[in-house]
Amino acid sequence: MKPRLVLACLTTTAVIARARAEFDAIVLPGPGDMTVAEVTEAAVRHRAEAILFTNTLPLSAAAIAGLPDSVRVGATISVGHDHIDVAAARARGIAVTNTPGVLDDCTADHAMMLLLAAARRGIEYDRIMRRGWRYRIGQGDLLGVRVSGKRVGILGMGRIGQAFARRARGFDMTVLYHGRTRLPPEQERGASYFPDFHAMLPQCDFLSVHAPGGAATDRMIDARALSLLPDGAVLVNVARGSLIDEDALFDALTSGKLFAAGLDVFRDEPAFDLRFAALDNVVLSPHVGSASRETRDAMGFRALDNIAAVLSGQPAIDPLWSM
Repeated sequence: MKPRLVLACLTTTAVIARARAEFDAIVLPGPGDMTVAEVTEAAVRHRAEAILFTNTLPLSAAAIAGLPDSVRVGATISVGHDHIDVAAARARGIAVTNTPGVLDDCTADHAMMLLLAAARRGIEYDRIMRRGWRYRIGQGDLLGVRVSGKRVGILGMGRIGQAFARRARGFDMTVLYHGRTRLPPEQERGASYFPDFHAMLPQCDFLSVHAPGGAATDRMIDARALSLLPDGAVLVNVARGSLIDEDALFDALTSGKLFAAGLDVFRDEPAFDLRFAALDNVVLSPHVGSASRETRDAMGFRALDNIAAVLSGQPAIDPLWSM
């Protein structure tokens, strides 16, 4: 018999086809991702051994406690895992996995797109054209900020941060970074390490955020941090909305402290703070940093690989905690 799986999130047709081919899979019936209650009901009814989900499913200790004993593994189609109580999963003997590595390039591409669009006023230019243009734009009008040759600070120099740094070097940018630990020289590739995050900020014409979410980084970019950036800096966040104090960010954008921002993630999703939508100097996207066909297929396949490994008695490929 095929292993029993609850596929609790929207994913690509290729991932769904593989899940149905290799597993006895329940696929979500509605237009959105399953809720905790729906996942629990489906897992009980199906005697599921595995759950495939993403960061829309908050697997808290209470949610994990409600799962049937048949569940042996939960695989999130994401790198971030702040939506999972890993300790509670471990206490229940449920292996949990994520999908690092396969989305690095795509997410770094998206971060660079947001940086360029924010710095060069891409949203405003596009709006002018869609409204028909038909008027002269003077040499001093609608000026953006040059990207090439500037200094970019990276908060979080993991896989995605390093992929973003490679793209920044393509624009002759000077790369600075802060992380929990310094990289070995061959991975730094000339980047300057700052053990003190706040000491790095005055040197940053641009700040790109790639750190993990969670209690340790909650509102790490607050009013104090924003005040330390040079006037006219540009901020990009493709990591987690929880890293930024959104009230402080709004104040920095409306006061002119920041020139612009590119935001893919928000503290509340999908019900994000609509004040940002009213600002011309903010480029917005709906948490889609990894949203290419190739990458979303690769993420789903990696999650299925993790599930297959655990259910066959092998170690998980990408364990957050593995049995």
